Amino acid sequence: MPERKSYLLRIDPAVLDAVRRWADDDLRSLNGQIEFLLRQALASADRLPVGAPYTPDPDS
Repeated sequence: MPERKSYLLRIDPAVLDAVRRWADDDLRSLNGQIEFLLRQALASADRLPVGAPYTPDPDS
């Protein structure tokens, strides 16, 4: 498994709550949901780094 890096994120509490509920609905961890959304946004903007394949679910 590739090395994971930690990053402190400051986020609006209402946004965090919405993402947490979404993660619960999708049976993902909050961290997994945030990474999923970031990967999805990077892929749709054609900015996903080379060698970082788009995986629909980072928890799998």
